[in-house]
This record gives sequence, C-alpha cells and structure tokens, in this order.
Amino acid sequence: MQVDVTHALSSPVVRLVLAVIGGGLLYVLGRELRKIPPKLMVLMATAFMDMVGLLMVVPLLPFYVKKLGGEGVELMGMHLGIGILSGIIASAFTVAQLLSSPLWGRFSDKFGRRPALLIALSAAGVAYLVFGFAESLWVLFLSRIVQGAGGGTVGVIQAYVADTTEPGDRARSLGWLSAATNLGVALGPVVGAFAVVLGERDLVPGSPELRMGEAAPGIVAALLCAITILFAWKYLKESKEHQHHESERRRPREAVLRVLTHGSDPSSRLIWIYAIAIGAFQGIFPVLPLFLNAEFQVTERTIGYFFMYIGSISVFARVLLLGKLVDRIGEARLSRVGLVLLSLGLAGMPLAPNLWVLAVAVAMLPLGTAFTFPCVTALLSRVINPADRGLYMGLQQSFGGVSRIIAPLWAGFAFDTLGQGIPFFTSAAIVVATISLGLGLDQYARRPGPVPAPGP
Repeated sequence: MQVDVTHALSSPVVRLVLAVIGGGLLYVLGRELRKIPPKLMVLMATAFMDMVGLLMVVPLLPFYVKKLGGEGVELMGMHLGIGILSGIIASAFTVAQLLSSPLWGRFSDKFGRRPALLIALSAAGVAYLVFGFAESLWVLFLSRIVQGAGGGTVGVIQAYVADTTEPGDRARSLGWLSAATNLGVALGPVVGAFAVVLGERDLVPGSPELRMGEAAPGIVAALLCAITILFAWKYLKESKEHQHHESERRRPREAVLRVLTHGSDPSSRLIWIYAIAIGAFQGIFPVLPLFLNAEFQVTERTIGYFFMYIGSISVFARVLLLGKLVDRIGEARLSRVGLVLLSLGLAGMPLAPNLWVLAVAVAMLPLGTAFTFPCVTALLSRVINPADRGLYMGLQQSFGGVSRIIAPLWAGFAFDTLGQGIPFFTSAAIVVATISLGLGLDQYARRPGPVPAPGP
C-alpha cells in the first residue's frame, strides 16, 4: 500500500522529530568542534561545502532524467527505461572518476594535495553549470563526465588526513571528515529543493521577469563551488612536508596488478572490502528516488528530507560513536559490525510496510557506512608505504569506482524488469559476502604505526 509522505511530513509528530534531530545535530557539532585539530577543521569545511553542492544535484538527477527522457529512449533497437537511464548517467561520473583517481593520487604524491583539490573543485563548478542548463540526456551525461574527471580526489582528501594525523587517530579523524561530508549530505538536498523553488520565482520585481527556472540548482551549486574554491585557496595548506624518492614509490600499473594478483595481502583485502561494499551501497541511489516515489509518494520537493535524515544519523554516528567504538573493539571488528548493519538496512527497505519501519531500515544505512568505510580506510593507511599513500587511496576509489559502475546498471535493470525490491536485496547479499574478507585483519588494527606494503 502506498503512503503519501507529503501528508506524513505535515504531521506535528514528524515535524517535532525533525526539529529534535536538527537541534541535537547542532548541539553535538558545537560541542565536538573544540576537539578537532585546526588543519582538519579547514579540510572538513572544504569537504562540507563541496558536498553540499554535490548533493544539491544528485537527488534531483533521476527526476531530470525522467523529464528529459519521458518513458525512456530507443537505442540500437533496445528500449532503455528511466531506471536504466538513471543508472547509466550515474555511472558516467564513476567511469570518469575511476580513470582519474590513481592519476590524481600519484599527482598529489608528487606535487601536493592542495593543487589537486583546487583543480577538482574547479571541474565540479563547470559541471554544475552544464547540469543546470542541460536540455537533453546527452548534455546531462556530459555534466557527469566532467564532474567525475575532476572528482577522483576522494583518495587525495583521505591521504591528506593520513598525512596530518597519527595512525591511532586516523579512524577518528576520517570519521570527523565523514561527519562533515555527511552534514553536507543532510543539508545539500534541502538546499537543492530550495533552489528548485527559487528557480520558479521572479528574481527582479516588476518587468521584465528574471527566472532561473530548472537551471537554478546547477547555478546555485556552481556559485557555492566558487566560494569553496576561494576558501580552500586561502586557508587550505599543503600537507606533504616530506618528499620521497621515485624509487620508493610504486607505479600505478604495478599497484593495480598487485591488488588483482595478490588478494591475500592486507592492502588488497581492504581495497576489495571497500570497493564491493560501497558499490553495493551506492548502487541503489539512482533508483532510490524512483522506489520512494512509487511506494511512498516522494517527489523532488520531499526527497531532501530522506537525505537529511540519512546525513544527520551519519554525523551523529561518526562524531559521537565511531571514535569510542574504535577504542573499544578496534577498526577491523567495528568494520564487520558496520557491514552487518548495512546489509540489514538494504534488505529492510523494500520490506517496510509504512514510513516508521522504513525510517528504522534507512537508519541502518548511515550507521553501517559510518562504522565500515572510515575503519577500512584507516587500516589501509597503516598497511601501505607512506610514499604510496595517495596512490593507494586513489586506487581504493578506483576499485570502488568499478563496482559503482556495475551496481547502478544492475540496479536500474533489476528495478525496470525484475521488481522494485530486487536491487536492495542483491546489494544486501553482496555486502554480507564481504565480511569474510575482513577476518584476520585485527592484528593490523593494533599496530602502532604504518607497515610497508609487501614486496612483489
């Protein structure tokens, strides 16, 4: 039975819950800010503003695909539905990111983290403008390619954190960084929904009219990106103080082959855990708005509330719980707990009979990701050569990129042809399968410092 979420959100109880979440979030952040090192604070602010811009447009993407694609398109005698089109366009970003991540990682190892981040932010600003003025699916596709080409720097940001923190503090620091990005996840869709409304209004009283129309989210995101570039240029300092000789570094091709051919290495196992789990998780996002629209009457005006809910729980988990749980049970064990929670959340969403059960299932997603990905990345930073930190962090994103290409395509196909719940069930099964890869990694969580990668 379908649930009209617009009516549910008008309930005083739901509004009170949202107000409590928002107030609690602000209180927690205010209390925790004093514990965060200044260097990390600047990086968090940069990542937050960048994520707000990104999440302004990502939740709207399936709706734009639906408007531009109608009931689907015919390509080479095949009919491509809206689900598979959303998956293809979402994967375009990942393909470009996949190809660029190791290059950005090596670029940052050699020339510094700061210039890599500034270039990436500039590419994102251009992509937002292209997105805003897209009048065809091909232009929408192009916007994702441009953004992905400059978006291969997630590994650079993680390497920046590893450069500036002690090994024992990396999971906590990566958690703080994730909290900032997830605050952007929480607020970005709401700002995007506001931009949609703003685009419908006349910006200049009187005549002639001046409206941004459907380009508003892209324009506002590009302006926010420009502000972020100025902020990063002024306040973000270079983190790499010591340069390594070229002989100490692995070549990108050698590192890729190492992961593919030596699956028992700790670094290889951690990269596979990250890649498979993040692909299964993010693979559902192109069809998530379509699923929520079909089952719960969610529209582009209300989708922001779901992302705000997910982002808020992510912030709470990373700021309040992650550091304490890492100290208590270690990164390796906590990452396995996170994988279990993530799989339960994915499987529970299509089984939810009402909005309240859906809320419980959805809450497991940010908890699972909060306990999994920062811990896996922190462990990876321990077991690799510091000279290859940017390369391996980028490599982790590249392998994750492969799964983020395959997963949305499968999710779109399954949503269109096999049933709306199938993408969620298959993602849950894949996440459960990765738990075995993490068995035996607890010894590395207890090491006091980084360990060089195994030799060829």
